[in-house]
Amino acid sequence: MVNSTLEPTSDLLADELLKSAASKLEGSARRMFLSEVCDRLCGGNARHAEYRFGWGRETIEKGSAERAAARRSAPSPVVSGNRGKQRSEVANPQLAIDIRLIVEPNSHCDPELKTDRFYTNMTSQEVHQALRDLGYAGDQLLSPRTLRDILNRMNYRLKRIQKGKPLKKTEHTDAIFENLKSVRSEAAADAQTLEVSVDTKTKVKLGEYSLGGKTRTASDGSVPQALDHDPPSKEKLVPFGVLVLTTGLLTLVFGSKECSDFWGDCMRKWWQHARSSHRGIRRLVVYLDNGPKNSGVTRKFLRRMIEFADWSGLEIRLVYYPPYHSKYNPVERCWSSLQQKWNGVLLTCWQVVKQFALRMKWKGQSPEVHRIAKKYRHEKPVTKKEMDYINSRIKRSETLPKYDLVIKPRNPRGR
Repeated sequence: MVNSTLEPTSDLLADELLKSAASKLEGSARRMFLSEVCDRLCGGNARHAEYRFGWGRETIEKGSAERAAARRSAPSPVVSGNRGKQRSEVANPQLAIDIRLIVEPNSHCDPELKTDRFYTNMTSQEVHQALRDLGYAGDQLLSPRTLRDILNRMNYRLKRIQKGKPLKKTEHTDAIFENLKSVRSEAAADAQTLEVSVDTKTKVKLGEYSLGGKTRTASDGSVPQALDHDPPSKEKLVPFGVLVLTTGLLTLVFGSKECSDFWGDCMRKWWQHARSSHRGIRRLVVYLDNGPKNSGVTRKFLRRMIEFADWSGLEIRLVYYPPYHSKYNPVERCWSSLQQKWNGVLLTCWQVVKQFALRMKWKGQSPEVHRIAKKYRHEKPVTKKEMDYINSRIKRSETLPKYDLVIKPRNPRGR
C-alpha cells in the first residue's frame, strides 16, 4: 500500500525555516535578515523573494539600504606597512565617540530614506570649538579642515534647505514676475511714486480661545484658562496690512468683514494718516495678490479703487502677484511677527488685540493700529452702466490686462 502523505522536500523545508526565523525578528534586524536571504537565495531580486517567501519587496529594499548604511559606517581597516597612517578616528576611538556626542543631537536622517546619510546643521568650525571645550589641545585637537573630512567619512553632510515651491503655475507666471520686476525698477527711480504692499490676514476670534502659544505664569504659578472647546464666536476681526516698502512702516487696520468695501475703507483710513508724511507723492503703486475680493476683474473692488483715486488725488497702479504665489507679497512676512505677539494670549476684546498688535516690531518699528467699527453687510452690486464707466477709467496692460492696471484721478494731487 502506498502512503499518501508526502514528505516535504529539503528546499521547501528550508524556506519554511527561513520564514519562521524571520517571524521571530523585529524592526531593523528583521529587514536586514530578509535582505540577506534575498541576496543569497534570490540573486538580490526583491520581487523573486516576495513571490518565494511572501515578504514585501519594499521591506526588503529598505533592509538593503540599512545593510549598506551599516557597512559604510563600519570603521575603516587599519592600513599596515608604509602605505599610510591610520585615520584619526581609527587611531583614537574616543575622538569618534566625542564627535558623535557633539553632532548627534543636531542631526537627522533623510525622512524619505532615499539616502543613508545623516544631515547636521553644525559646521566643522563649531565641532572644532566643541572639542576644544572638552579639553582637546595640541596634536589631539584637529584642524577644522581635517574635522570636515572626518565628518564626511562618518556620514554627516551639510545639506542646503530649499524653499517649498508653489504647487501650481499658470502660463503667465513668468511674465507676471518679469512685469513686477520692471515696475519695481521704474517706481524706485521716481521720487513721486510710493510703493506699498497690502493684504489681509485670517480672521481672529474675540473671546477666550486658545491660540496654541505659551505665556509666562503669574507669581503664584497660575495659567490663564481658555475654553475647553471652540464654540462659534460672537465677534471676529479681520487684520488688513499696508506696508510701505521704502520705510518698512506697517499700518494695521482691523474690521469686521473682508469685502471690497472693507478694502476701500482701509486704504482711505491708511492714507488719512500717511499723507502728511508723503506730501510729494503723486502716484501710488499697490502690490497685492490675486484674491477674490481684490482681483483685477472684481467689479466692486475696482469701483472702490476709482473712488479712492478720486478722493486722494493719486494715480493708482494695481500690480498683482501671480496666482498661487501670494507668499512673495512683502506684507505676508509681517503676519508671523503679529502672530507671535498674541499667541498665548486670550484675545477677549479689541483693547487686548490693539495692545498686542502695538507690541510687534517690523524693521525695528511698531505699527500704526486702527479700527473700522463699521458693520459690513451686502455690498451694492455693480450695474452694466457702472461697469462701462469703470472700464473707461481703467487703463490695463496690453500683455497682462488682469495683473497690471492704472487708475488716474479726476483731479490729480498737486494741481
